[in-house]
Amino acid sequence: MGNCAARGDTAVTAAGAGGEDGKRRRRRWKAPREDQLGTVPGRIFSNDGRSRTASVFTQQGRKGINQDAMLIWDGFGGEEDGVLCGVFDGHGPHGHLVARRVRDSLPLRLMSAARASPKTGLDMPAAAWRKAFARAYKAMDKDLRSHPALDSFCSGSTAVTVLKLGSDLYMANIGDSRAVLGSRDAAAGGMAAVQLTVDLKPDVPSEAERIKKCRGRVFALQDEPEVPRVWLPFDDAPGLAMARAFGDFCLKDYGVISVPEFFHWPLTDKDQFVILASDGVWDVLSNQEAVDIVSSSPSRSKAARTLVEAANREWKTKYPTSRTDDCAVVCLYLDGKMDHERDSTASMDNISIEDDSVADPNEAQEQQEPALTRNFTVRTVPGSAQEKALAGADAKVSGGADDHNWSGLDGVTRVNSLVQLPRFSEEKAVS
Repeated sequence: MGNCAARGDTAVTAAGAGGEDGKRRRRRWKAPREDQLGTVPGRIFSNDGRSRTASVFTQQGRKGINQDAMLIWDGFGGEEDGVLCGVFDGHGPHGHLVARRVRDSLPLRLMSAARASPKTGLDMPAAAWRKAFARAYKAMDKDLRSHPALDSFCSGSTAVTVLKLGSDLYMANIGDSRAVLGSRDAAAGGMAAVQLTVDLKPDVPSEAERIKKCRGRVFALQDEPEVPRVWLPFDDAPGLAMARAFGDFCLKDYGVISVPEFFHWPLTDKDQFVILASDGVWDVLSNQEAVDIVSSSPSRSKAARTLVEAANREWKTKYPTSRTDDCAVVCLYLDGKMDHERDSTASMDNISIEDDSVADPNEAQEQQEPALTRNFTVRTVPGSAQEKALAGADAKVSGGADDHNWSGLDGVTRVNSLVQLPRFSEEKAVS
């Protein structure tokens, strides 16, 4: 894994707001209800926005509705130096709804899990945060399973979440969205990219082993031999291109789980920013390329947009005949400063802009150019018994694999593995 999360799981106490003043401040802070989230100061969830610590941007691809969702929450948990960021990439016919539900509900469940800890407030060691994230992710999946108006049987979402408390980062991840750290490299005189999370896909040996033990099948189709997928034991469906996800209850009895991989990163003065992005970015840009683009952005408040636009240009150059994937980016600056702190004439605190950017469907394409064949996170083999039945099946399965302590780090062979482009057509599965 090279330098991927080299310091993960170090059990040190977070440098959050402590002492009597911190305790009093936390007691005065009351967690909002879900119907109040839209008015919470410092919480950004729109398509184009920036807070006092981070910027966000997403652009719709060429495969239908944008299924990516993002979040910045400054002052999370009542902590002055607490920031929670997340990127959630939906897939399946209702993936956009699943991603938004996770974006809104998961932070509240993390707060609840943290406050249930014997420790005071959010000032907990890494081991306690590991348990809190695990409880929150488990409760989130349970919520989706029982939701009366949201069908997650063949729809789901990734989730990469980063919580900054003082000089510590706590991260949890399922699926193939990714967090990458930009850190100063004194020897090279530039910025170094450090991958903080693992892409949890079926090509990870430990993930494939778990799925097979639970009677799920892992194999690639002939037209995309480099893309292992998860299939039901009794039919060639649904062909999920990730090993962990929220939702996707048709596969939860067969090895797909929502247990997050947890990482802890103690910050140093060299660490400058964290990039969270969906696979639409990592499909065409390396970790280092993304870090270089963000570090060279003339404006911190536009860094996320700059990275998404660069990824979109790469899509057009590298895969002009493929349908561009949705791209979502959060850029979190670890010194807590944005452009307005260097320019007193601009006030950019808690700004959000609704911008549903859509690629031009009439744009000409050269069919002889290279095309990316891995265009869907979920694929059903035509003619399979489940091709039509899955969309209306009743979600009455149990999460039998969730109780095991699986580690996605075991046997990882690639850091920048090429990931899938999420979509499962609402009419039928397409290839």
